[in-house]
Amino acid sequence: MPARSRELTPDRGARHLFGAKMRSYRERASMSLERLSEVVNISRSHLSRIETAEAMPPPDLPPRLDVAFRTDGIFMELYQLAAREIHPDQFRRRMELEARACLIEEYAGQIVPGLVQAEGYARQQFVVSNPKATSEEIEQLMAARMSRQALLHATPPPDLSLILDEAALRRFFGGPAVMRAQVTKLEALTLTSNSVVQVLPVEHGGHALMGGTLTLMTLKDGAQVAYEEAITTGMLFEDVEAVRERQRAYDLLRACALSPRDSAAFIRTVLEGLPT
Repeated sequence: MPARSRELTPDRGARHLFGAKMRSYRERASMSLERLSEVVNISRSHLSRIETAEAMPPPDLPPRLDVAFRTDGIFMELYQLAAREIHPDQFRRRMELEARACLIEEYAGQIVPGLVQAEGYARQQFVVSNPKATSEEIEQLMAARMSRQALLHATPPPDLSLILDEAALRRFFGGPAVMRAQVTKLEALTLTSNSVVQVLPVEHGGHALMGGTLTLMTLKDGAQVAYEEAITTGMLFEDVEAVRERQRAYDLLRACALSPRDSAAFIRTVLEGLPT
């Protein structure tokens, strides 16, 4: 006798609704989990955990489900909601605004910003930040982090300006191979049609943005917002004067950072200095 399907709880959140809709469309198509596994190229056990909301859907699953069930983007829309649900309210709001931004400016003092993290670097950051996290919790965070980066490949993508403290390039997360992949990714973004990366050498000394990270976002309607993040908390600023003060601090720091060309050369020296 086949095992009874676990009862779903779509009212508990977007991830639960995603799983419930996946099961509903799968059963409507008279498709077993084994058959769906073959169609979307994801293991049966993983699909089962997604249906019961025990696992976050990977970024490549929603478009495959929309094709398999001919659902015209329903699963992509549900996925966007589910990915935002992982984060606290302030950061969730930040993500919503980030997705609408035409310009993103960010300063990071200790850690490479999540928007441009390589996969191995991101995983190591999550592991170090919460050593007690289960592998499933890490995978959920990874899925959210990688899905967030999709906006850099939108048409058109937002313009991106990053100021990285030298410490963010020197501080290892993972081994040399992990850092090599991360630094290589940053070098490729140093000066493109829509991205600029500048390095702030430690010789610059103290400045107004030390102690955290700052993200400034200019929306398509011209509105500007700022998001400051510390170790475990974040604060969103939408007041015009508060944003203006932070924009001024960012502009002063950008003037003191290395030029994009010199930053690229600096990043290459960091890359060359990594252990083999």
